[in-house]
Amino acid sequence: MRARVPASSANLGPGFDALAVALTRYVEVTVEPAEEFAISTEGCGAGLFDDERHLGARVASRILGHHRFAIHVSSEIPLSRGLGSSAALALAAAAAAGAPSPLTIATEVDGHAENAAASLLGGLVVASVLGSASITVRSLALDPAWRFVVVVPDEELATADARRVLPPQVPFRDAVHNVAAVALLIAGLARHEDFCEGAMDDALHQPYRMSLLPFAQPLLALLRDAGAAGSCWSGAGSTMLALCDDASAAQVARSAREFLVTHSIAGDVWELDADRRGLHLS
Repeated sequence: MRARVPASSANLGPGFDALAVALTRYVEVTVEPAEEFAISTEGCGAGLFDDERHLGARVASRILGHHRFAIHVSSEIPLSRGLGSSAALALAAAAAAGAPSPLTIATEVDGHAENAAASLLGGLVVASVLGSASITVRSLALDPAWRFVVVVPDEELATADARRVLPPQVPFRDAVHNVAAVALLIAGLARHEDFCEGAMDDALHQPYRMSLLPFAQPLLALLRDAGAAGSCWSGAGSTMLALCDDASAAQVARSAREFLVTHSIAGDVWELDADRRGLHLS
């Protein structure tokens, strides 16, 4: 079985651990019966842990209950950059191995229901683990006019490291700010004419993470100055995301590339669409 799923960008500013959008970069996993375990990889992460320790292999083994299979992983999603690589790989491996609920497995493995749900369903989603560990997911409206410019530095930033700088409590005013911002963001993503300035501003996680990536604050400002409707960290970073339309995406991407060169930051800039298909099995 072959499973293909898209990358995802979570949070989108104020939607911390709840919102995510699927993006047009992919990981593909193939799992086939074999006399003994075999693994091959290509693309992002190729050659890392090409044995039973590989995340995809561990997930497939968990589903199948043995190691008598061959697994091939081909990925366009860079690791530890805030583009949902772990959730996408776990979801694809679980689906390719025949799991009845790949979303449940991916959420258990990665810990982020919103990333896994976006990779599963495509488009814009809200997801949360409620009650007795049940995953609640809803697809949200996403205006087809939106484009996404993602700035992907070569520098990795593990989600665990990004979470260590978060405080155990936040001021009440910051919580209120995010409630209003995320409601406005959802409205603006559904209909681009309704997007308002500040809808992607966050007070719960981004301010505390800025010290981890000194380029983040000026880059986010530059993306908006170049024409983006909004800009934010993609997940826990190090990728930064700009919300654009057809008229602004090319200029925003050019400005981002110039920023990387000017500041001697190695990395890539991609102009992406929202993937609206999600998991594809063949």
